[in-house]
Amino acid sequence: MKTNYFEINSKTIIGVVHCLPLPGTANFDGDFNKILQQAIQDAKTMEQAGVDAVIVENMGDTPFAAKMGVEQITALSAAAALVKQAVAIPVGIDAAFNDCKTALSIAAIIGGAFVRIPVFVDTVVFTDGVIVPCARECMITRKQLGIEHVKVIADIQVKHTHMLLPHITIEQSAKSAVECGADGIIVTGSLIGEQTPLEMIKRAKSVVNIPVFAGSGVNKNNINQQFEIADGAIIGSSLKEDGVITNPISYHLVRELVDALL
Repeated sequence: MKTNYFEINSKTIIGVVHCLPLPGTANFDGDFNKILQQAIQDAKTMEQAGVDAVIVENMGDTPFAAKMGVEQITALSAAAALVKQAVAIPVGIDAAFNDCKTALSIAAIIGGAFVRIPVFVDTVVFTDGVIVPCARECMITRKQLGIEHVKVIADIQVKHTHMLLPHITIEQSAKSAVECGADGIIVTGSLIGEQTPLEMIKRAKSVVNIPVFAGSGVNKNNINQQFEIADGAIIGSSLKEDGVITNPISYHLVRELVDALL
């Protein structure tokens, strides 16, 4: 197991456990057990195929709200706890779209290693309105929970959104994230599965001294090109047949990705 998974130049692969639609959301199909069993199996498959860490996300809960409802929180907590029991590699939490208190609280309870915070320092517009940054709330919550060892990976100018103030550069967002306490930064394409522009990663890397992760579109064909610049990547849809996020993780596709990394 990689011990330096959260360091500059570590070439870390973080595989995504995309939970099926959770209770309390529009596409929940009523099968609680299927949600939990697929989350467990996806995490085990990725560990067996060689990823360095996994992150549990409620990516199936479209259309998203900025914060999660109690039904979602309960289900995501259960799924994350079972994933943590099932694998030995580090486990992270992303309570999409931007519920930092939930993400940190789940990490505290299950012994999670890191959280992903999509809207940390940027004010953005998405399908449910405007999301304001949560950096202050995030860092205070982490302190109050006594889990300052839990890493905060912050997206900057996150996918599926538009900047409310588009004149703010990626460099400014990256610097702000560091100043507000982020332990790592995520740079993404504009949509899930869309390759993260190399120029954007370079620009973020040029102004920070913390790990920068590619957050979308990394696959077996471009992983080495991405890792020439990025310190790691969060990878989900390319590890599933046809890129469909509700499909189970494919061991074959994960192995191809891991084997492609030089």
